[in-house]
Amino acid sequence: MHKTEGDDVTRLAQEVSATLQRVLSESPQISHCLNRIRSEGYEVSLVLEATLGFSRTEKAGEGETSPGFDVRVEKSEPASLRMTPLDKKFLRSLKITVDHDED
Repeated sequence: MHKTEGDDVTRLAQEVSATLQRVLSESPQISHCLNRIRSEGYEVSLVLEATLGFSRTEKAGEGETSPGFDVRVEKSEPASLRMTPLDKKFLRSLKITVDHDED
């Protein structure tokens, strides 16, 4: 089977994905935060999205090319959010300020 440049990019993207998953799952800070949320009686689901863009670049004066990538986080408009009094209590327990908006 002939290996293509697309195969290399796919493999590199998979390596980045696996590394991000490993780092996040091993992070004591993230684990601590998720455990605090669980201790308040919530189930936790963490979903992150990363976009990787690959392009070849040439080093000045050399014919060699090296792979490059760009990680971008794209923001969208925030979803409307209605918080219950229990939600506000939970956030305050985490020392997060809650705006008192009119219900």
